[in-house]
Amino acid sequence: MAVGNGTDRVGLAQAILLDDPDFLRGIVERTLQAILEEEMTAHLGAARYERGEGRTGYRNGHKPRTVTTRVGTLELRVPQDRDGTFSSALFARYQRSDQALVTTLMELYLQGVSTRKVAAITEELCGTGFSKSQVSALVGRLDPELKAWRERPLTAAAYPYLTVDARYEHARVDGRVVSAGVLVVAGVRDDGRRELSAIAAADTESEATYHDLFTRLKARGLRGVELVTSDDHQGLKAAIARHFHGASWQRCQVHFGRNLRGMVGSKHRGRLSEDLRGIFAAASAVQARAAARACTASWKASHPQVAAKLEEDLEDCLACYEFPAAHRVRIRTTNGLERLNQELKRRTRVVRIFPNRAAVERLVTALAMEQSEEWVSGRRYLNMDPFWDDRRRPVAPAPVAYAAA
Repeated sequence: MAVGNGTDRVGLAQAILLDDPDFLRGIVERTLQAILEEEMTAHLGAARYERGEGRTGYRNGHKPRTVTTRVGTLELRVPQDRDGTFSSALFARYQRSDQALVTTLMELYLQGVSTRKVAAITEELCGTGFSKSQVSALVGRLDPELKAWRERPLTAAAYPYLTVDARYEHARVDGRVVSAGVLVVAGVRDDGRRELSAIAAADTESEATYHDLFTRLKARGLRGVELVTSDDHQGLKAAIARHFHGASWQRCQVHFGRNLRGMVGSKHRGRLSEDLRGIFAAASAVQARAAARACTASWKASHPQVAAKLEEDLEDCLACYEFPAAHRVRIRTTNGLERLNQELKRRTRVVRIFPNRAAVERLVTALAMEQSEEWVSGRRYLNMDPFWDDRRRPVAPAPVAYAAA
């Protein structure tokens, strides 16, 4: 059918594009294939079946190549030469685009965007769909770098203060949603700067998992530990006693106070909190014990369980008094990890349920890397001079008793 005027031609073109979505993709695919063939001709100095003195090689078939574009996925056949010297300049741009896409996917994932949402975003941007498994595989390219960071040597001369904590996320395992544990260890180095020393995924908290964690930490160079702060997990306490002989254990005062307040009704919690602040703000261990005795006596009649808990467990909360007064407020709780935990919660709340435990460890490790780099390169967390002055101060000899002649 003849086309009479320009309006008719425009209408026909619109009809072709609207009625046949593959029409434009086919044009682009054929054009790129022709460009590839022309590039090979220029590379060899001769067209297919052409003989001549300028020929520098011979064709050797094709290999398939898939290219994602805004008009869809193109299936191309890249020509090969016998010597393997041909390299098309056509894909340089797409290779950069691929790298940019992977980088964007990683950044989206680390910002807490779920793989399902990442797939939807890439479909909108690239004109083609990506499954959740494809997105997860691309994000998995982070794994070698993250693994290297988790296994890096710990190079400081000493890590006098350690803080150990655990958090839990939801992950799918064997078709079920389970609670996936992440063990986190932060240390204050001999120069007073903090460093996130370890991130490890664990099925559960137990003495065995903490034993494995501390064994690997010491193999990487952890040394000089004098105080470990954590909650009252029995397996963790046993592993600390096993691996850090001579080090003190500080029970987190915040966790202790939270447990105590859970034993009383809401109307009594304000008074109990005030009593605990009086104990933990004491200038010395002697004063703290005296305040605790008074607190125990005042609660014994109305809440004997609170009094019993104070008598039994308070001493575990006072190890911080063995160290410089300027350090106590920062070593008596696990609050030093609170900012990291808040950031993790903000990111993981968007993901909600991770596809597997590896995805949990990947995201937490990446965030921990960023935080640790800020800590190491930033301001000192503690002035360690008082700590080292105490260690260098000579200990007075014990008096010698002489028997009467």
